[in-house]
Amino acid sequence: MTDKHKTTEGYIFDYGGTLDTGGCHWGRRIWHAYERAGVPVGEELFREAYVYAERELARNPIIQPDYTFRKTLAVKLRIEMEYISDRQPGFDAMRWQGAVLDILYGQTKEETAKSKAVLVKLKERYPMALVSNFYGNIATVLQEFGLDSFFQSIVESAVVGVRKPDPRIFTLGVEALGMKPEEVTVVGDSYDKDIIPARKAGCRTIWMKGEGWTDNEPENMTAADMIIGKLDELI
Repeated sequence: MTDKHKTTEGYIFDYGGTLDTGGCHWGRRIWHAYERAGVPVGEELFREAYVYAERELARNPIIQPDYTFRKTLAVKLRIEMEYISDRQPGFDAMRWQGAVLDILYGQTKEETAKSKAVLVKLKERYPMALVSNFYGNIATVLQEFGLDSFFQSIVESAVVGVRKPDPRIFTLGVEALGMKPEEVTVVGDSYDKDIIPARKAGCRTIWMKGEGWTDNEPENMTAADMIIGKLDELI
């Protein structure tokens, strides 16, 4: 268990859903972009397509290390919309992909700019690491959004071969900081993939609670030492 009386000496941040969406699950963020663009598809079929695309990207080395976030997102949307097109006659994937991509990329630029302002302040006092389930191109994405100078270490699932919710990926982050687990605070948006495993790894935890993939609350919320709604609450 963590010692709540210890002072935080370093931070570990999640990336997707934390630094790039302000706590909103990416599935929900994409769905809202579909709604805004007027994409003619129901939420149930969209959810199937989203899960399918995520699994395809996890199983196959489609995303290359030099892919920008915009290119990564374009690939993800293409896979989703092709899935929808195969199941909904008359759905024109090519018509909608660009509109949704533009909405999402603009929102991501805004959110990462907000996160950057917070990280600038935190870096003055704390060493920081990034622990992320990503596709092998997180370094390219961080550079794209000007976030590449804040983390002294990056632990990326596609590189280290360990994925959240395995607590070992947070242990790797702690080791990269050269600290004890109880000295490190983990900040993430996913209760199941960030907060619970980080606590199991012995870290302190801050849950950035936003719009989740479902509306269900975690059954046991004792793994979070603190709950925030916006990243700037850290400063």
